[in-house]
Amino acid sequence: MPQPTKSDVHVNRPLTSISIAYLQNQDEFVSHKVFPTLPVNKQSDAYFTYPKGQWFRSDAKERAPATESAGSGYEVSTDTYYAKVQALHKDVDDQIRANADDPLNMDSEATEFVTRGLLLKREKDWMAKYFTTGVWSADVTPSTLWDASGSTPITDIRQRIGAIKKATGFRPNVFAIAEDVWITIQDNADFLDRIAITQRKIVTTELLASVLGIDRVVVAGGVENTANEGATAAMNWIATKDALLVYAAPRPSLLQPSGGYTFSWKGYLGAGVDGLRTLRFRMPHLRSDRIEGEMAYDQKLVARDMGVFFNNTIS
Repeated sequence: MPQPTKSDVHVNRPLTSISIAYLQNQDEFVSHKVFPTLPVNKQSDAYFTYPKGQWFRSDAKERAPATESAGSGYEVSTDTYYAKVQALHKDVDDQIRANADDPLNMDSEATEFVTRGLLLKREKDWMAKYFTTGVWSADVTPSTLWDASGSTPITDIRQRIGAIKKATGFRPNVFAIAEDVWITIQDNADFLDRIAITQRKIVTTELLASVLGIDRVVVAGGVENTANEGATAAMNWIATKDALLVYAAPRPSLLQPSGGYTFSWKGYLGAGVDGLRTLRFRMPHLRSDRIEGEMAYDQKLVARDMGVFFNNTIS
């Protein structure tokens, strides 16, 4: 055997120019894309609401000379929000930090880990709040599922656009769709037959929005591991088979309806506009530094008649 051997002259060590981690792109999440985020200074408070029907009725009458004008009015009530604090931490042990090889940065990685855990929690909360049955004005399962031959997803969606407009006076402007449903619609003849094939033959969410006559189509493409820590990963979509058609206000404003709002507690000891703050503090009894993240928000259903939920649209 020739001496020295390969193992004598080289010891495997981590490369400083590369590391591999499955960091999910935050753009796959939709919890911050559909409804406006309203930063608030207090954890809980009230806001005014106005009954819909009173603003779609006219009591105006012809006025005779020397008489009073017809009188009318409207009611005002209040609703409340409460921004719960979600939290997660990761401890960085002194011995592990001191013994870590390049390119590991234990504090930076712990911050990334905690932040992404909170964003995933917010996404799952959003799905449980809005992207489910029993929430909106109607739950609809297409009579012909959208992955079946002869299905008409565009016609189905357009019918519900008209129904929401008739019931509220507002045309829905956002279509939130699970990625497996979006994959299906891209090849559906009811969609493809309505668009001119682009030069590059690329089907986009912008094209679908244009066909439907709405502002935005957002794809819920987030995935999660549903297994317990230490168990074999069980990966799955966070949202699957479903879609939500809804009117969402372009921005928080007075006298403006919206299917929902996200109240984020920016007044919570230095939190940002998303209600998120990250801290690092010493845990002397553990000989560790704790990286802790907190996110305070309330995803509030405001106007249920502004949305329709499409349930189990594909097989």
